[in-house]
Amino acid sequence: LPKMLVLFHGLVCSLFPPPIPIPSQMFAAEENVDFRIHVENQTRARDDVSRKQLRLYQLYSRTSGKHIQVLGRRISAKGEDGDKYGKTQLLVETDTFGSQVRIKGKETDFYLCMNRKGKLVGKPDGTSKECVFIEKVLENNYTALMSAKYSGWYVGFTKKGRPRKGPKTRENQQDVHFMKRYPKGQVEIQKPFKYTTVTKRTKRIRPTNPS
Repeated sequence: LPKMLVLFHGLVCSLFPPPIPIPSQMFAAEENVDFRIHVENQTRARDDVSRKQLRLYQLYSRTSGKHIQVLGRRISAKGEDGDKYGKTQLLVETDTFGSQVRIKGKETDFYLCMNRKGKLVGKPDGTSKECVFIEKVLENNYTALMSAKYSGWYVGFTKKGRPRKGPKTRENQQDVHFMKRYPKGQVEIQKPFKYTTVTKRTKRIRPTNPS
């Protein structure tokens, strides 16, 4: 009987080995993992699957006290709030999973872009990566727009509303700080989402309006 118990105990131990102790240092290392690099990489990746969000707003410049205007190929920050010609209204489309956007003037259909010299220009075609910017919400609740192609270069303006060149900008400068403001009497544009239902009788998909 004792031999049988020993054999049984050995069999149980072989089938269910005791857990291997995990050093406490491993838990400490996981707690100190920095996910910022992962998040930054995800925001830089193109997202061609998700539904694009389209927003309409003005960008108020902290330095000039006016709003960004995309006047064809010319860019300035001299626009008045609620400009009657709509020259301060910007259409902003999300370009990625994260915070990359393309910005164009609602009235001119020209895109806000930054060329290889760091100069802000308007272009009729916004497919180039020079026309993509990364939105950064700062601690002071202002928004900064960094070029997706030229890292470290920001959209910025002088007190007179003239564009600053990208190499001369920094995130902590007031020249690159903006505030989003909706045009007077308007709210955010959202493309309606259509739900679908399948009827048992017809097995056909029918679109329904969201309630």
